[in-house]
Amino acid sequence: MFRKLYDWVLGWAERKNGPRALYLVSFAEASFFPVPPDPLLAALCLGNPKKSWRFGLFCSLFSVLGALAGYLTGLLLWESVDGFFLSRVISAEAFDAVNSMYSENAFKAVLGAAFTPIPFKAFTLTAGVFGIDPLSFLAACALGRTARFMTVAAVLRVFGEKARALIERYFGAFTAAVFLLVLLAILLFGKTGFGG
Repeated sequence: MFRKLYDWVLGWAERKNGPRALYLVSFAEASFFPVPPDPLLAALCLGNPKKSWRFGLFCSLFSVLGALAGYLTGLLLWESVDGFFLSRVISAEAFDAVNSMYSENAFKAVLGAAFTPIPFKAFTLTAGVFGIDPLSFLAACALGRTARFMTVAAVLRVFGEKARALIERYFGAFTAAVFLLVLLAILLFGKTGFGG
């Protein structure tokens, strides 16, 4: 089923409404949809390299809006929808694990999920459930999602098809390496008085 969804998402790259599909998938993936927007973003950037920055930026924007929708769902509607989400979107074990991560450092937990292949929806929903500070949550989402999608857009804009093959093959390692660089930058800025 996941493979069919993946192929369906990727199929939009060949259609006129491909960018709209990208923005819809970006929004939905941040709160309930299982397929990340990266493959469609990559295909659209390769198909129209001059619009790579635009695709990356709007993919980031709609993902943050989707994260906000997930947050509000967790904050306002959790008692009505928890049965659906705990059986189909996030496991009870993952729910508890995310809560533990929030108790250590909610900003870094959301930032990590926003940037890496960790299921982002698990963090957006639980952020609302556990009442994470909304401004801190949105800042982490915006930083992580923008860094992720703009990095994909930039690499594909510069290196084209060769970069796509490498990203698809080593996506986990690629995002983990860049995430470590982002965390290092945050730590350095924090020590120099620019961090929160």
